[in-house]
Amino acid sequence: MKTQIKYLLIFFLLNYAEKAACQDINFSQFYELPLLRNPALAGIFSGDYAITSAYRNQWQSVTTPYRTFALGLEYKKSTRQNSNDFFTIGLQTTNDIAGDSKLSRTQVFPVLNFHKSLNSEKDTYLSAGIMGGPVMQRFDPSKLTFDDQFVNGSYSSTNPTKQVFTNTGSTYWDLTAGLTFSTVAGTDTRFYLGAAMFHILKPKVAFQKQYDIVLNPKYVVNAGLSKSLSEVNKIILYADYFMQGGARQVQGGLMLSHDFLNNNEDQKIALTGGIFYRQKDALIPVVKIDYNKIGLGFNYDVNISKLKTASQLRGSFEVTLSYKGFTKSENSSVNKVRCPAFY
Repeated sequence: MKTQIKYLLIFFLLNYAEKAACQDINFSQFYELPLLRNPALAGIFSGDYAITSAYRNQWQSVTTPYRTFALGLEYKKSTRQNSNDFFTIGLQTTNDIAGDSKLSRTQVFPVLNFHKSLNSEKDTYLSAGIMGGPVMQRFDPSKLTFDDQFVNGSYSSTNPTKQVFTNTGSTYWDLTAGLTFSTVAGTDTRFYLGAAMFHILKPKVAFQKQYDIVLNPKYVVNAGLSKSLSEVNKIILYADYFMQGGARQVQGGLMLSHDFLNNNEDQKIALTGGIFYRQKDALIPVVKIDYNKIGLGFNYDVNISKLKTASQLRGSFEVTLSYKGFTKSENSSVNKVRCPAFY
């Protein structure tokens, strides 16, 4: 009986580690981390540079919490002084730690996006982006317990185990590419549509070489819209659709933003709030405060999945901190009548 339990534990560990590694990182404030949605969304903001950090804590009410960290960097510049074409370079890094085994995954992805102006009369752009780099994953077997560590019905971490793991870490390379079309309608509406393919290289992500676990390509469709309701108020919508293997997911929502300094071009104080929905998973109230170049966002996920009873509707909380601005150099987008921008 103990032998059967032993193999069940090993089987569970290997499959849990591999499946967890296959799950892409997704934040509830996904609109604040555009590089994780589509590399062709890099640079589509009002400003020359953006620095965005995020922290997410999930499932603390049910088990050992899953913690996720992210840092995104974007820098946009025109291709030459008299051109309406732009390019954006960036870097997206993430790290998540899951469960008792401290299963962790760290991504380091450089990003390049080119924005081609399609209309000399208004801000209409076709953007093509690419993002890729190494993904490093590992787990700590010393944090796990095994059946042969129970002696006479009593467990002790000092009891030896026969379970030996020859490989507790691995690195694979990942690649993503995408396209985005962005434009304006009238004088008060901006929107974009995008599509991307993640995991183009179909990397193998298993810890053990004898297992061929291939990360399936993920196809994503993105949308965003910002419309002014008055001189100080606007409505903002975001949505994503994911398709990977046999899995499908939709997430999206809307926010209302109020600007307290609408007549001041050099300063900004705005309050934004709204509600988002992640299909069969969570309802997500969000709030954001913008003060000049700094943005602070907060949300709490209300769990509506099959775990809602065990979690008592408690899912996760998330905090984002961003810093955006203009360099005001010769090639800065602040000097351009047209540039790819959104909210």
